[in-house]
Amino acid sequence: MHDLYENPLITRYASKEMARCFSDERKFQTWRKLWVALAEAEKELGLPITQQQIDELKAHQCDINYEVAEAKEREVRHDVMAHIHAYGEQCPTAKAIIHLGATSCYVGDNADILQCIDALKLTEKKLVSIMSRLASFAMEHRALPTLAFTHYQPAQLTTVGKRASLWLQEFHMDYGALKNTQNQIRLLGVKGTTGTQASFMTLFNEDEEIVKALEDKVTAKLGVPSCFPVSGQTYPRKLDTFILQTLENIAQSAYKLAGDVRLLQNLKEIEEPFEKSQIGSSAMAYKRNPMRSERICSLARFVMSLSTNTLMTASTQWFERTLDDSANRRLVIPQAFLAIDGVLNLCLNIMDGLVVYPKIIDSHISAELPFMATETILMEAVKQGGDRQALHERIRVHSMEAARQVKEQGKPNDLIDRIAGDEAFKLTQSQIGTLLNPVYFTGRASSQVAEYIRDEIMPILDAYGADTQMKSDVHV
Repeated sequence: MHDLYENPLITRYASKEMARCFSDERKFQTWRKLWVALAEAEKELGLPITQQQIDELKAHQCDINYEVAEAKEREVRHDVMAHIHAYGEQCPTAKAIIHLGATSCYVGDNADILQCIDALKLTEKKLVSIMSRLASFAMEHRALPTLAFTHYQPAQLTTVGKRASLWLQEFHMDYGALKNTQNQIRLLGVKGTTGTQASFMTLFNEDEEIVKALEDKVTAKLGVPSCFPVSGQTYPRKLDTFILQTLENIAQSAYKLAGDVRLLQNLKEIEEPFEKSQIGSSAMAYKRNPMRSERICSLARFVMSLSTNTLMTASTQWFERTLDDSANRRLVIPQAFLAIDGVLNLCLNIMDGLVVYPKIIDSHISAELPFMATETILMEAVKQGGDRQALHERIRVHSMEAARQVKEQGKPNDLIDRIAGDEAFKLTQSQIGTLLNPVYFTGRASSQVAEYIRDEIMPILDAYGADTQMKSDVHV
C-alpha cells in the first residue's frame, strides 16, 4: 500500500463525501442508472422492450461486476463498451437493448454532469456554513476597534467585525456565482454520435416528436430540469470552465481570508486554532505557525491554476468533438472539487476556533491612535481660541519628533504628552484623553456590519436552516 503514489487530495485534504462524488462506484452506478432511464423511456414510447428486461437491469444497477469490466476493457480499450459487456453478462435477457441508439457520451457526459451537480451541492452547503460562521464572528466583534491597514501600513481604525464582513462579502459574491452556475447546468440529453439524434430518428421511424419526447422523459427520470438544446457529441465544454471558475472564485476568497489571518497571527491579534499537542516547528518548539491558513493558501493556489486548462480544452474541441479532452477532464474536474473541498473544510475548522486577543489589538491602537487623533485635537484646540495654521505646524513638529523617538530609540509614543504640555493648545491631558476613545474613530463600521448581515446574509442563512451548521475536521 505504501509503495505506490496516492493522491493527497484523497488521503489528506478532501472529505469522504466529496471523494465519493467522484468514485468509480458513483460513476458506474450512474452509467447504469442512465441505461435504465433510456430503456424505460424507449419502452414507454413504443419500442419492443419488456418490463422483464427493465426489471433485470434495475436488479443489477448497483452490483457492478468490476472484474469483468476491467478484463474486457484491457481487451477492447473502450471503457463504455467494457461496461456494457459486463452489464449484459449480468442481464442476459436485457443484453440486446442496453445502450440502444446511444453513443458513449450519453453515459459518460451525462454522468459527469450529474456528479458535478452533486459536488456543487456539497460545496454550496459548506460555503453557506462558512458564511454563517463569518456572520456570527462579524456580529460578535462588530464594535471591537482595531487598527486598519492600507499598503500594510497603519491607517485609520476599523473594527474586527467589519474586517470579517469583508471576508464574508467575498464568499457572499461566490455564493451568487455558484447559484448562477447551478442554474446554467443542463444535461447533454439523448443526442447521438454528432448531436443530431439521427440514430433515435431511425429507431422511431423518423418521428421527431417522439424523439423529442424521449429526451424529455430521460431528462425527467434523471431529475434535472433540462438538457442542452443543441450539442455536438459532447455537452459544451464551456460548462466546465463555468464550473471551474466558480470554484476558483471560492478559492480566491478563502486565500484572502487565510492570508489576512496569517498576517494577523504574526501581529498576535488573531490566531487560528492550535491544538494541545500540535507542533509548530521541528526546531523551534515555541512557534505557533498558522498551518491551516497556509494550507488553505496552498490548496487554493492549486484550484486557481485549473480553469486555464478547461479554457484550453473548450477552445480545442474541433467541430463536433475530439477525444483529447478525456484524460484531461478525468484529472482536472474531480481534483478541482476535491481541492476546494479541502479548502472549505479548513475554513470551517478555522472559523470554529478563531481566537481574538483584544488587549494586543488595543496596544497596537494605542501606539498609532495619537497620530490619527491629531485632526480631532486640532479642531478642539481651535474651538478653544487657537490659530488653526499655527497649531497645525506645531502638531507636525511634535508628530515628527514623537515618531523619531519611537523608531530610533524604541520609546513609547509620547505625542499626546507633547501636545498636552504645549500651552499653545490650551488643552489638558484629561481633555485630550476624552478625544482618544477608539470607538470615535471607527465611523459606521459597527452599523455597516449589522445592516449588511441583517439585510443580505440572514435571508440566505434562514433559508438553509440546519444546513448552515456543517462541521469539518482537519485530517492531518
